[in-house]
Amino acid sequence: MRQFIVRAMVVLAAAALSAPAAPPALARPADQTTLLQSELDELVAAADVPGAQLVYTAAGRVDEFDSGIGDLTSGAPFPDDAQVRVASITKTFVATVVLQLVAEQRVDLDGPLERYLPGVVHGPGGDGALITVRDLLRHTSGIPNYLPLLEQESVADLTAARTADDLIRLGLGSASESLPGTSFGYSNTNYLLAGKLVERVTGLPIAVAVTQRILVPLGLFDTYWPLFPIDDVLHGPHPRGYHRFGDLRLDVTDIDAAWGLPDGAMVSTGRDLNRFYLALLAGELLAPALLEQMQHTVPTGLVGFSEGSGLGLFRFSTGCGRSAWGHTGSIHGFSTVTVAAEDRAVTVVLNELPGVSGNIGLIVGTDAMLETVLCER
Repeated sequence: MRQFIVRAMVVLAAAALSAPAAPPALARPADQTTLLQSELDELVAAADVPGAQLVYTAAGRVDEFDSGIGDLTSGAPFPDDAQVRVASITKTFVATVVLQLVAEQRVDLDGPLERYLPGVVHGPGGDGALITVRDLLRHTSGIPNYLPLLEQESVADLTAARTADDLIRLGLGSASESLPGTSFGYSNTNYLLAGKLVERVTGLPIAVAVTQRILVPLGLFDTYWPLFPIDDVLHGPHPRGYHRFGDLRLDVTDIDAAWGLPDGAMVSTGRDLNRFYLALLAGELLAPALLEQMQHTVPTGLVGFSEGSGLGLFRFSTGCGRSAWGHTGSIHGFSTVTVAAEDRAVTVVLNELPGVSGNIGLIVGTDAMLETVLCER
């Protein structure tokens, strides 16, 4: 797997050297630059985290803003193009691959899971004969989320090996939360099943399918799927990631608390994430009809950002009436959000998962920055 990614990166690097020069980027307005830096500083303080990085892509230009500390031991800031664990943002990559299989007529979006995963989805948590592929991708399956059923209150808990099959059984062992297709209920179990579906249909590990179909074509050099459990150390420049267990703040950077699984395994940078979402919205990965399906949402019950759930995408609405699309990712050590409209994208990364009070600051602060970026003309 790692050799495959390295070979792909060499080919892509050679192609980049021979590519024509990009047109000159437009300068970012000074007042917007000052405002974004101020808002990022306020976010770090309100969320009570060590530091943060904001990456803004628009008009052929990528700007990066840093605040706070990237390494509490050395005092160093976030490095340029910092790699982080992007957690549930992985789900957009997985959903895109499933929709590519729909385009190839290898998967029916409204077909039952039993057709692709015979005998897998059964028990009190759901029936594969009634749950469709679409239900998985937009979180309307009713299958319970396995994550709250796990103990994750110590380093030992985070490093205990988990398999997709074990966690799927855990989710399906609890009572279904709703009838399939009737209401939104976010569940990581859905994307363990979506990853398994891709593997059954393609005959490839989900990591390889995502790499071949998305990372290589888009030239996402700094994005990869870690090979758990032997590949825990982040490959490129990165901040340290921290988590508070009670009153104790520990460095958990080198712990893959997603266990290499398709609901949250990937590592990326703000630059690469912005490139991915802009390419997706521009039709580089899916035909218009399937992108429209991806953007057909059901209400989540939330207001403002994340108000509608599509297929691996959430709709984000702004005060200026503009809609954008993206996903959030939360994992021990890092919190990430990427949002894109047709002509711009922004990623915000924190190197600690905020607590309850800090999470309020995170939501308010992130909303303010997204408003600044999306509503600027």
